[in-house]
Amino acid sequence: MNVIVTGATGMVGEGVLHECLLDAAIEQVLVVTRRPSGVQHPKLREVLLTNFADPSPLEDELAGYDACFFCLGVSSIGLSEEEYIRLTYDLTLNFARLLARLNPQMTFCYVSGAGTDGTERGRQMWARVKGRTENAVRQLPFRRAYAFRPGYMHPTPGLRHTLSGYRYFAWAYPALRRLFPAYVSTLQEMARAMINAAKFGYSKPVLEVKDVVALAQQSSATPT
Repeated sequence: MNVIVTGATGMVGEGVLHECLLDAAIEQVLVVTRRPSGVQHPKLREVLLTNFADPSPLEDELAGYDACFFCLGVSSIGLSEEEYIRLTYDLTLNFARLLARLNPQMTFCYVSGAGTDGTERGRQMWARVKGRTENAVRQLPFRRAYAFRPGYMHPTPGLRHTLSGYRYFAWAYPALRRLFPAYVSTLQEMARAMINAAKFGYSKPVLEVKDVVALAQQSSATPT
């Protein structure tokens, strides 16, 4: 597979990129990023896109890929709904629409979040906007499109972009995993699940944490 990764300078994107570079089935990884990731690898190519609201300057670079792992996102804290829509829904859909036109056989994996409101009518602003984004991505003419809803993700050791809050809770991970299995996974499981969605497909278009863990453990299947 040849894959595209966005958000590689964030925690989830870095974790996904790390697993992509380790996976023998992935021949080439294109990282689309606002700033250099600092990662070097024989199968890694990186292109800069300072304005994700307009990905058209990269049109010639984005054709010929089998999957996109869209890990770019922002916190809703301090943002108005209008701003959050622009930085979440608009930004994601502008990129995804271009990819769907260039690569209709692509699998598109969108990183959403636990608690996302797929009805788009709930009280929490961020959850409505994420739900709207999930729904819109799944309506695009990709071969397959999935929304991943991670909860707490135990960091992958050695990576640089682990959020500081995760470091404070790392010691409690074994207990959290036992007590709250529906909300706790590892970042590695999240990354492996996204890669396996591109390899094998999955029975649900929206993956909660338990789906992520199950798909991460899948080692073979008849591709769908």
